[in-house]
Amino acid sequence: MAGAFKSLINSAKAFAMGNSGSKAELHDLFPAVDKAVDGDDCDRDCGSCSVQYPKGFKIDEGDDLYGFVKGWSTHVLVATGKTDWVRDVGDEKGSVMQAIAGAKGPTNGRLLLSASNIPTPHHTTSYSEPTTVLLLPAFTLIENVTPATVPTLITSIISHAPTTTTPLQPFSLPRSLPAPLPEGTPAAIKDLTTRACPHRALILLCSQKTRDARCGQSAPLLRREFQRHLQPLGLYRDLDDERPGGVGIYFISHVGGHKYSANVMVYRRGEDTKEGGEGKETMEGQEGGEGEEKEGEEEEEGDVGAAQCIWLARVRPEDCEGIVKFTVLQGKVVKPERQLRGGFDRGKGLLSW
Repeated sequence: MAGAFKSLINSAKAFAMGNSGSKAELHDLFPAVDKAVDGDDCDRDCGSCSVQYPKGFKIDEGDDLYGFVKGWSTHVLVATGKTDWVRDVGDEKGSVMQAIAGAKGPTNGRLLLSASNIPTPHHTTSYSEPTTVLLLPAFTLIENVTPATVPTLITSIISHAPTTTTPLQPFSLPRSLPAPLPEGTPAAIKDLTTRACPHRALILLCSQKTRDARCGQSAPLLRREFQRHLQPLGLYRDLDDERPGGVGIYFISHVGGHKYSANVMVYRRGEDTKEGGEGKETMEGQEGGEGEEKEGEEEEEGDVGAAQCIWLARVRPEDCEGIVKFTVLQGKVVKPERQLRGGFDRGKGLLSW
C-alpha cells in the first residue's frame, strides 16, 4: 500500500514538473562506478576527510530523487561577487538577474537563471556597473552585460546558443555585438563581447542561506574539500584564475530541493566525456591569434561546450573525493540511487526530464 501511494506521489510530481515520460533510465544517462572496472574501493567514502557538517544538519533521505527536476535548455550564471542573495534573485533591485527575470525568454527553450559568486569585472558587489555572465551549456563568457543590454543578450546570443538537447557539435556565437544603448553610454561598454570559458569543468554549489540555512552551511565546507582533492591534480582554479583547463568551483543561488542538501551540479566539457578517460585541458593553445576582432565577427568553430551536466544531491564532504575522481574526471556517478537527481548528456542525446 505504501509503495503504491509513493508511486502515485511520484507520478503527480513528474506531471507538475512537465516531465514528458521519455526520460532516460537511471543507469542509462550516466554510468555508475563499477568495481570490476574502477577497483574495489571505487564507492568508498573519503578516509582522510576532516570536514564535517554541523551535528544538526538533517536532510530528507526517503524521497526518490532521479528525474524530479524541472528541465532547462540553457543556464545563465550572473557574476555578482556575492554568496547570498534575496530570496528570489529576480528581485535583486537593479541587477542583471532582475532584468532577465522580467524579460521575454529565449526562443530555444527554458532558461535557468542563477546568481553566482563569480567576481565582477569591477571587483565590487554593486549592480551599477557592467558584469559578466557565464552561459551554459555553451561554456561561453559574455562581458559588459547590464540590465539595458539584457534584451540583446537574450535575442542575439542566448537564443542562438546550444541547448541541453542540441547535438554535440561545434557552434559559433558573435564575438562582439553592439547593443542599443542610450546616447552618452561609454564606448567601452556599448558592445557585448563573448569568449570561451577557460575551465574544463564546473562544480556549482548552492550557497543561498536565505532559502535554506543548510545551503549556507554546506557550500563553504564542500568547496574546501573539493579544493583539497583538485589541488594535487593541478586542476583547482580559484575565482580569479583563468589558466586554461582546470575546474572552477562556484557558489550559485537556489536550484530547488534544499531538503536534499547539498545540491551539486557538475558541468563537463565535451572533450572530457570519453568513457573511462580523464580528459584533457581543452583550451590549451586557443588564446590569442592573428588579427583583431571585428564587430559582429563570430567565434572560430571548434568548441562544443558542455556535453554533460550531472546534478547530485545529498552530497557530504566525504563524497567529494569520489565525485572528483569519477564524476568530474570521468562522468560516472558513485551513488546513483541515493544522489543522482538528473541532468543531460548531449553526446548520447539523453536527459532526465
